[in-house]
Amino acid sequence: MKKIILLLAVVLMASCNTTQQTVIAAKKTLKGEWSLDEITYDRSGIFEVNLYNDAPAECFSGSVWKFIPNNNTGKYVVNQSSCVSTGARNFRFTIPKPESNGDYSFLFKPINEKKKSTNNNAGYRMLLKHLDTTTMTWTMTVSLEGKPFVITMNFNKLQ
Repeated sequence: MKKIILLLAVVLMASCNTTQQTVIAAKKTLKGEWSLDEITYDRSGIFEVNLYNDAPAECFSGSVWKFIPNNNTGKYVVNQSSCVSTGARNFRFTIPKPESNGDYSFLFKPINEKKKSTNNNAGYRMLLKHLDTTTMTWTMTVSLEGKPFVITMNFNKLQ
């Protein structure tokens, strides 16, 4: 019986370590600057989408995102001249352990320069669909007319 418990403990510790190593590797890959080049929806039509309670989705096209994994912070710059609200915004992020189905999430919370929440401590959860050294894809599912509506954001690494 003791051998079985010891074996289960070793297997559990090894599986947790693998998950942690995957998250650490993802953060290392994420480090640097990325351009949000494309935002698409899972259906056709014209939609007024406001991302992160901040600005219309079209304002985010071409925005530059910088990720600093050693303190889980970053900054994105909305630079569309046609948008009312441009400039830099700070955020805190994390990649938690995967869901039971193996999917990884990306958690994002707007903060100010002093690292305090700017959104009543509220944040956003996206599904980290893809991440490699040059591209990254997030999806966010929201409700539209009582049905799931999927927003897909495609990034390319700048440096």
